[in-house]
Amino acid sequence: MTLEATVDSSPVGAAVVVLDPERTARVSVTVRNDTSTVQRVKTVRISGTALALTFFAYDTAVPFDVPAGESETRTFPLEPTDLGTQATGLLPISVEVVDTQREVIASLDATGDIRGSLWSVYGAFGLGVLVLTALSWLGALIALARRRLPANRWQRAMRFLPAGIGTGLIAVFTLSVLRLVAPSPTAEIPFIVGAAAVALLLGYVTPHPGEQQLSEMDTVRIPRL
Repeated sequence: MTLEATVDSSPVGAAVVVLDPERTARVSVTVRNDTSTVQRVKTVRISGTALALTFFAYDTAVPFDVPAGESETRTFPLEPTDLGTQATGLLPISVEVVDTQREVIASLDATGDIRGSLWSVYGAFGLGVLVLTALSWLGALIALARRRLPANRWQRAMRFLPAGIGTGLIAVFTLSVLRLVAPSPTAEIPFIVGAAAVALLLGYVTPHPGEQQLSEMDTVRIPRL
């Protein structure tokens, strides 16, 4: 089974698909059946994911049969009226054709330009990560200033690791919301791994808390009477 699709005449997979909650999109799907049996299509699903999480999904009932060795095309309107509260920015999207057994029989991947709000679920997720990351950095730096970090270098490095991972996630989220780069494994992994490595290094090279205390002790010379 192969699938071709367009959204407002833009080919899915070849161009960025714009989804605006204030505008009805016209979706067209063409399913090619290269098997020896009739394939029964029940639903066309359009969904958006990021960081292995699904932030929106629209299932439209479009029942039709695709005879063996033939293709069928169906066109239908999509009204994503609640999309503004679900996501915003560039996101990976997929168009899937689902059969009567709820199995995906064909799919297409693309990048979607979601014209939603920063206060959507996706936006709230990013802001939540920002707050947690700020708290992680604050906790690690306060522990460093108060000489409460572990004496072991690797344990000090692990103390900074969550803040580094959070920093990488924020970079991915920011590029997505600014419509510069859509989240994907090739984009996510370098940012997250790179930020985590920098945070580990910073934690590893922090001074030993005991050595700090010894270095600050003053030697008092008692004059001989």
